[in-house]
Amino acid sequence: MYYCHDGNGRVLFSKRGQTSRDEIGRWDIGGGGVEFGETIDETLRKEVKEEYNANVLSYEFLGYRDVHREHEAKKTHWIALDFKVLVDPTGVKNNEPHKFDEIGWFQMGNFPQPQHSQFPEFLRLYKDKLK
Repeated sequence: MYYCHDGNGRVLFSKRGQTSRDEIGRWDIGGGGVEFGETIDETLRKEVKEEYNANVLSYEFLGYRDVHREHEAKKTHWIALDFKVLVDPTGVKNNEPHKFDEIGWFQMGNFPQPQHSQFPEFLRLYKDKLK
């Protein structure tokens, strides 16, 4: 997952749309999968650009999480690599309207609801690093 911020206390969220694979209508901070042959750095930059049309100015690796979930009666296990990402807010837009109903900037402590199921744990683990 990546937590995109503007360096001035604002955090970027997207609201998952009807064509999202799960958690429709929930607000999420961003994520994506590493494709074969890509580095983590390449994937992070590509995903932020694809979703938000944003350029990564810098990033910090926060840690990893084992994510155990069940989706459509199938158990899944992901390894989430979590990042805090400083983006240039100029030109930020919803680059994937087929996946996201909307995007928005929110202040720390005033995050939108309802949230993606994985965000509360992300926040609990890293809240001291996100300020």
